[in-house]
Amino acid sequence: MRKLIILLMLLSFNVFAEPVNINKANAKEIAASLDGVGEKKAQEIVKYRKDKGSFKSINDLENVKGIGEKTIAKNKKNIKL
Repeated sequence: MRKLIILLMLLSFNVFAEPVNINKANAKEIAASLDGVGEKKAQEIVKYRKDKGSFKSINDLENVKGIGEKTIAKNKKNIKL
């Protein structure tokens, strides 16, 4: 039973994460808040933002290497501009 509770806590980490502003957050904040986005993808988001400017819409994330429709769809509620 104890193992099950620990497993559920680990799996639900991002469920309780705060929404993240992808135009202001650093890579660690982005990785902690978005499901399926690790440190490397989060760094790509920050790099894209520095090179191209602020994101105008959530769907602009598709232009970032490693971020696709599925990742955006499962994180829409956790992304702010």
